[in-house]
Amino acid sequence: MNTRNIKFLIDMMEKSSLTALEIEEEDCKIRLERNHAQGGVQMMSAPVMQAPVSMAAPAPAAQPEAEPEKPKAAEGRELNAPMVGVFYASSSPEADPYVQVGSKVKKGDVLCIIEAMKLMNEITAEFDGEVTEICAQNGQIVEYGQPLFRLQ
Repeated sequence: MNTRNIKFLIDMMEKSSLTALEIEEEDCKIRLERNHAQGGVQMMSAPVMQAPVSMAAPAPAAQPEAEPEKPKAAEGRELNAPMVGVFYASSSPEADPYVQVGSKVKKGDVLCIIEAMKLMNEITAEFDGEVTEICAQNGQIVEYGQPLFRLQ
């Protein structure tokens, strides 16, 4: 894992509400953890290095007025994000979205793309159904397990 990938992970973690992230590759193990006392992200890596790195926390933004919570449809099954990354509804900014509310999909159909560590990962339907809700917005950072679509 190179430093660019590590910086990308730190940036993604600071923009999300994740508190910890651990990645293990062939000869490198990296654990990123939020340090609530300092407000930054600490990185611990083994066996290559053991020095924690602290990042300064961004200044807290003004709290916008609380939006009324949208009622969630009780019906349907959710398709959740299998990874942390940036959600894209289409293959390019000029292309039509893969699916829209009302689209009928079959198991294996591409629903969206999640960009993680500069890799574009196609996310496919896990079962047949009709898209009743798109829970993520184009260009939004999504977290592992976050609902992306609701199908019925």
